[in-house]
Amino acid sequence: MAKQQQQTGNPGAITLLGFDYGCKRIGVAVGQSLTATATALTSVGARDGKPDWPLISDLIAQWKPGALVVGIPYHMDGSEQPMTQAARRFCRQLEGRYGLPVHPAEERLSSYAVESGVDANRDDVDALAAQLILQDWLQQHTQQ
Repeated sequence: MAKQQQQTGNPGAITLLGFDYGCKRIGVAVGQSLTATATALTSVGARDGKPDWPLISDLIAQWKPGALVVGIPYHMDGSEQPMTQAARRFCRQLEGRYGLPVHPAEERLSSYAVESGVDANRDDVDALAAQLILQDWLQQHTQQ
């Protein structure tokens, strides 16, 4: 907790990074528990589902999050889809590599929701999807 106080100046506030996992790109957003807001940061490349770990490490070193949030995709009926297990594996890898709490966030159609509101050719669709995932998680967990 002392690290979090030093980082934000507020004992109850923590910085979080949110991820929208994909096999080719992983969207990343940063959020703040005090304000329950999130901002799109960037997209990290992935090759055959393997993330660019050095870039993720750089983001974690830069933002010094107290926790991470990863969107776990499901079909609209709540059943698992092929990416569900891959996203869960990414959660375990993050936790093992960085020793931070990793919170799964149920998500359905976050990329689709973003794409329907912006030019589908934009490079920041994945980062905006991560922002949506993190924003939703923050709003659910800061109101409790």
